[in-house]
Amino acid sequence: MIKVLSLSISLFFTLLFSLSAQDIPTEDYAAPGVRSIWFEKEGWKLSYPVIQLYTPEQIVLNFDLIESDAGSLSYTFIHCDRDWNRSDIFTSDYLEGMEENRIYDYSPSFNTLVRYSHYTLRIPNDDINFKISGNYIIVVYDPSDPGTPLLTRRFYVHERSTTASVVFRRPMKPGTVDTHQQTEITVATGKLPVTDPYRQVTLTILQNGRWDRARYNLLPDFVGTARIEFNALSDKTLLPGGNEFRFFDIKTIRQTRQNVRAIEYLQGRYHAFLIPSADREFRQYFIDDDLNGQYWIAMEESKEHNTDADYVYVYFTLPVQREARGGSVYVAGAFNGWSYGPENRMTYNPGRGCYEATILLKQGWYNYEFSFIPDRSTAPEGNNFEGSHYQTENDYLILTYFRNPQQRYDRLTDAVVVNSKGLL
Repeated sequence: MIKVLSLSISLFFTLLFSLSAQDIPTEDYAAPGVRSIWFEKEGWKLSYPVIQLYTPEQIVLNFDLIESDAGSLSYTFIHCDRDWNRSDIFTSDYLEGMEENRIYDYSPSFNTLVRYSHYTLRIPNDDINFKISGNYIIVVYDPSDPGTPLLTRRFYVHERSTTASVVFRRPMKPGTVDTHQQTEITVATGKLPVTDPYRQVTLTILQNGRWDRARYNLLPDFVGTARIEFNALSDKTLLPGGNEFRFFDIKTIRQTRQNVRAIEYLQGRYHAFLIPSADREFRQYFIDDDLNGQYWIAMEESKEHNTDADYVYVYFTLPVQREARGGSVYVAGAFNGWSYGPENRMTYNPGRGCYEATILLKQGWYNYEFSFIPDRSTAPEGNNFEGSHYQTENDYLILTYFRNPQQRYDRLTDAVVVNSKGLL
């Protein structure tokens, strides 16, 4: 009877934990007050969150907690399938070490008007490592409230058991020749036990690391000996080229830099007013160096950017003759995880004939764009306000997934970053 009772209690708490864990979002999420979230690699601040299994590679998660006293936070990981649903495996199947650990590397801001704590976490580390490849979610939370995540972020652990080679082609589909980019991808499967390639192997393509314009679950167009092709004869790998990103520089608050009209000190905070950005939807392509939608935290007056950089209210202005109907306009970029919510939604000002938004951002160098999201949609549609050109320089993250019927998870066999400068 005692054994049965103990087993029942154990199963109850296991079920209770599983049900609560299901509430954890498997997409990028940040609670109010969590800001300036980015991954980087040692010596490569603009890297994508990709590491190779069983190698010394690490990625570093950085984020700030606004108006908060510094304190240790907890974190854990969730393994997901290729569609970012929780994998049907135990935590012990994919993690080596304790399931939950603490973040001890944190520091309070120094001499800033906006008080915050900066957190840094290396992944993997001495406390935790990964046993298998795949899609992963890191979940950060206050140890006093484990059921409420402060932050979730996606990252990738790959095996390099396959190799993807990529060639860029000028699109052939009518209406896309001047506006889109297309990749032709060949996957060398090596010793991978592929028996049904049209069901076991899929591809995901991310342009500049963003999921709101991804192509996922792509099936092969041709299967040969130890190779699988996703060719340019279909539309599977066809993506809008977009435009070079808009940008501004707020690394200093002592004077204006690129695309900043004025910086003022008002009511105990700094305010940066950007030069109004014109509608570019029907303009010709103009080459310009950018960060492919990313941002770089920095300040000119200090080398301790993570804790000395202040937060600034940034004012965005998009002059247009009339308000767009059937949707909303947003300021978007890697700085907000390509998300679309009240914080970055723009408001139309009929008196001034423009869209306006104000966003609190940490000092640095930023890329951004204006995105139109139709009603009842969660992703941009068309190229309103920005235009699209085949010449645009973009990064492409190519992810190869393999599902073995004898296993209960999707393996990430390869992750490669290529650049459209190779467009033929």
